[in-house]
Amino acid sequence: MAAPILRAGCSRLLTEGKAAFPRLWAAEKTRQQHDRCPESEPQEKPAAKGLLALQCERGLFQEVFPPQAAEEQLLDLLQPGRPPVTVYCGFDPTADSLHVGHLLTVMGLLQFQRAGHHVIALVGGATARLGDPSGRTKARPLLPEERVRQHARALREALEGLFENHRRLFWPPSNPRLGPVTFLDNAGWLEREPVVSFLCGVGQHLRMSTLLSRQACKDRLSSPEGMSLAEFLYPALQAYDFLHLRRHHGCLVQLGGADQVGNIMSGHQLVSRVTGDDVFGITVPLITSTTGDKLGKSAGNAVWLNRNRTSPFELYQFFVRQPDKTVERYLKLFTFLPLPEISCIMKKHAEERELRGAQKRLAAEVTKLVHGKEGLESAKRCTKVLYSNDVGALEGMSDQELQELFREAPYVELLLEPGMTVLDLCRKANAIADGSIGYETITNGGVSVNHVQVTNPDAVLVLGQHILSNGLSLLRIGKRNYYVVKWLQLSHTE
Repeated sequence: MAAPILRAGCSRLLTEGKAAFPRLWAAEKTRQQHDRCPESEPQEKPAAKGLLALQCERGLFQEVFPPQAAEEQLLDLLQPGRPPVTVYCGFDPTADSLHVGHLLTVMGLLQFQRAGHHVIALVGGATARLGDPSGRTKARPLLPEERVRQHARALREALEGLFENHRRLFWPPSNPRLGPVTFLDNAGWLEREPVVSFLCGVGQHLRMSTLLSRQACKDRLSSPEGMSLAEFLYPALQAYDFLHLRRHHGCLVQLGGADQVGNIMSGHQLVSRVTGDDVFGITVPLITSTTGDKLGKSAGNAVWLNRNRTSPFELYQFFVRQPDKTVERYLKLFTFLPLPEISCIMKKHAEERELRGAQKRLAAEVTKLVHGKEGLESAKRCTKVLYSNDVGALEGMSDQELQELFREAPYVELLLEPGMTVLDLCRKANAIADGSIGYETITNGGVSVNHVQVTNPDAVLVLGQHILSNGLSLLRIGKRNYYVVKWLQLSHTE
């Protein structure tokens, strides 16, 4: 018989309160309301109260499995003073970068680590070759083995970077020691497992009726394309990950997105049947766009955490652009700010919504976690350049920042010739047409150099004015067409 789907857990914990969870709520103090926003408010420590209760309150932990565990073993296991547990989350390397959709599961792992627990970030170097059918209307394109290995290395480096940024920038040395983190790749055991041994050892404990009853399986089997055996067996391989980590690392909890419910249930079923141990699953919410679509690679709307795909500026602006109805929830999900401080931020925001103070704080916290202090400073410089017309800020930008900021803009390398004019610059950069049309574009005010409008086509380029000290010029035609010009061998012309 299929295990009950997780629909109690955190939502029941918060909505039914004392009636559903008397031991939890008897132990919890009523959170005080703060009418000030202390700048030096200490970072919220998950160990200060039960981790499960705190993260359900923030909305980060959405559901738990099995449901009754919320009041029974799991709540007790995660109470302060109890021995640490081990929790894992998997990341399939179907691309060479994590994206914002992955960030909440990373936040879940970090919250466990902050409470002193042992966390495992598992890269799915083997499972990625099959492709998770969850939420898919058709099969994922199969990636070459070497490509998957490259992606797996990139994801591991990205995960290591996130945990290191958190340790350096968000966890003061005066705080208790963080729990340990381990980075693994399931190719290390799945690729060594003989097929017959796997089917005998794992297959006999997973029921076909349960797998076939999953909505993802039903949808695919009823589609014209159908479902391959490789995809059908994906939940079995992910379940085996949980079993392997339970046996070799004492793993007790699997963390995953809300779309991973079926796979988490398979893992729970396998581990409990093979070992007799009580294990648990926790899901985090899915992040959606303003239109309600899931953010991710498959949907084509991913906001990447790799700066080569999405620059720090673009990541920063993604969160700055969040609507008011979303920003408070995202502050609770994507940051480590204490809840009283978030309440104060929102109170100030309500008084001056046009300043987007809450969105800017959210963007700063996330960008710093993903790209470090340098990435946040870069994002702020780019923001100032684009929205303040500050020539000094433009001059302080690096070549890389300019290319990231104007990612879609043509990048041109030119030699400065004696007597070179604004018209010459525009033509050599292929920014305007030859002949009278290009000339008129300038005289009519349609061209600016380094945020300064130029109306004289015959104006000779001047170092320090048209050409900045960093050897760059930003050319704009009309309102939105940018060209980045890199000047070569300037030392010979000075």
